[in-house]
Amino acid sequence: MKIVAIGGTGLIGSKTVAILRQGGHEVVAASPKSGVNSITGEGLKEAMAGAQVVIDLANSPSFEDKAVLDFFETSGRNLLAAEAAAGVRHHVALSIVGIDRTDNGYFRAKVAQEKLIKTSGIPYTIVRSTQFLEFLGGIADSSAEGNMVRLSPVLFQPIAADDVATIVADVALAAPRSGIVEIAGPERAPFNEIIARYLRAVGDPREVVSDPEARYWGGRVEEHSLVPVGEARLGRIGFEEWFRRSQAAA
Repeated sequence: MKIVAIGGTGLIGSKTVAILRQGGHEVVAASPKSGVNSITGEGLKEAMAGAQVVIDLANSPSFEDKAVLDFFETSGRNLLAAEAAAGVRHHVALSIVGIDRTDNGYFRAKVAQEKLIKTSGIPYTIVRSTQFLEFLGGIADSSAEGNMVRLSPVLFQPIAADDVATIVADVALAAPRSGIVEIAGPERAPFNEIIARYLRAVGDPREVVSDPEARYWGGRVEEHSLVPVGEARLGRIGFEEWFRRSQAAA
């Protein structure tokens, strides 16, 4: 089976490509560096030729509200048009749990991307993931005020990138759901507690403060804004194992 992974050299993409290649599949790890650009359309026709499945893992280089919306709408339209022309039979996209339950600009852009997929006529599966364990440091930095990190005590259930890649690869090889699959890590706890645990583990002295009014990337969050509220497929790697692996790889 020929599979095209858009954003195939990134954090999730590189892991997903490796899993699928180990399974004997022909996988194109598409990125601007390899001459495939979903914004300009360069190389899309050639990459899609003969492909049965396309996995969209592309991400915006900017998180500014308008730029990220433009990225996902332009990239989505170009990809879906190229897939339709090539007769692709399954479009898989990685999205985020809770994008319709908080109001930050990045989440709004992902909602727009999902709408394009749902109305494209191409059989699809959208994989909505919780935040990655790999992002805990960046989340702490984004919420820092001097030596304090302000975070809402809403529920949080981060997932390891290795688990995300495993599930995305499984979904790509399965029949299209024409719907959404939600995935999350095996451990659920208050947002502030998980970030505090991470900072302690890395020896970061900053204090985490529980603040119910704290925003997440500019958006308001409530108790279940960032976790699955229905059925979800859970990863196997908890915080301790993930941290051990990440330290060993450093």
